[in-house]
Amino acid sequence: MTTPFSAASSTTPGERLAAVGRRAAWHDALALIDRVAIAAIFWQSGRTKVDGWFHINDSAYELFRTDYRLPLIPPELAAQMAAAAEHVLPVLLVLGLFTRLPALGLLGMTLVIQLFVYPSAWPTHLSWAGLLLYLLVHGGGRWSIDGWLQRRRTRPAPKA
Repeated sequence: MTTPFSAASSTTPGERLAAVGRRAAWHDALALIDRVAIAAIFWQSGRTKVDGWFHINDSAYELFRTDYRLPLIPPELAAQMAAAAEHVLPVLLVLGLFTRLPALGLLGMTLVIQLFVYPSAWPTHLSWAGLLLYLLVHGGGRWSIDGWLQRRRTRPAPKA
């Protein structure tokens, strides 16, 4: 049996390296790292907006009144929506549950932050978008609840 790591005489080192790159485990590892990395960023931001478990603090409301001032959304509602999203969506990402949905939600938040809050921070927001777009396109990988559910759905039925 030949694996990407075996030293078969008919393959070159470059071919073996390319075979390793095609392995699904690389995607699974990258997806897990992406999920945890971007979730940590948004989770930490969400924790600054609350006291205790989930009491939105006065400074969060003030921040949305004075600094963030989003168009069309009252600052109180924007603060509540941001705090909720920054707590719920990262948890879903870390678990890999409905991965594409929280990735899309956080990508939308990133776009709003870029356009209306911190437009000069585009290099940071571009890196966030890169992580989120990977998850949006490729999903959470096998090392996620989504992956487990997919394997469970495609498992052959037991023979009677």
